[in-house]
Amino acid sequence: MIWSFGGFVIIKTAIVNVVVTAALNQDFDLYELRKFKEILHDSEIYGGRVAYFKSSKMKGKVSIFPSGKMISVGTTSEKEAFHELEYTMKFLVKKGLAKPIRLRPIIQNIVVTADFGKNIMLGELSKICKIIYEPEQFPGGILRIEDPYKATILIFASGKTVITGVKSSHQIKPTIQKLANILKDTEKSEAEKDVGTS
Repeated sequence: MIWSFGGFVIIKTAIVNVVVTAALNQDFDLYELRKFKEILHDSEIYGGRVAYFKSSKMKGKVSIFPSGKMISVGTTSEKEAFHELEYTMKFLVKKGLAKPIRLRPIIQNIVVTADFGKNIMLGELSKICKIIYEPEQFPGGILRIEDPYKATILIFASGKTVITGVKSSHQIKPTIQKLANILKDTEKSEAEKDVGTS
């Protein structure tokens, strides 16, 4: 997907992970689940407190907890995540391990990558906004925003960014617009500094 914001061309924008939870509202014996080849349950992994459901028809995987809570990860859209949670429930119902219910999926996190196609002056950026930038410890800057939506953004000097924390695909474009405006202000500040020293 390609967008243009105030002179910035964002290329290779993509959703790379969607995390969605849902509850089956029933308890499970995870040791009983491990007899199916589609389910991985190892007592060495998190003390055996979680099982993982994965089939060839799925893009991601679904974690299943003894309480009946499920977590879908690895899909790239809300629709895919909702479908895989539903698919997991239907599998458990078919095997006689669960009762069918109406799932109420909740989006916990969407991870997005975006490339602004130009270098970003992280040092200058840290002067005009509250960005955590400690190049000795981490090569990128960490920006937390609350408006228009709450999100955490990793920003790299190459122009690549990783956005986490948005709760809907509809929140992605306004969040990138906000970041583009911040970066535009950084460029403006840098240009004014160059004029002042020339």
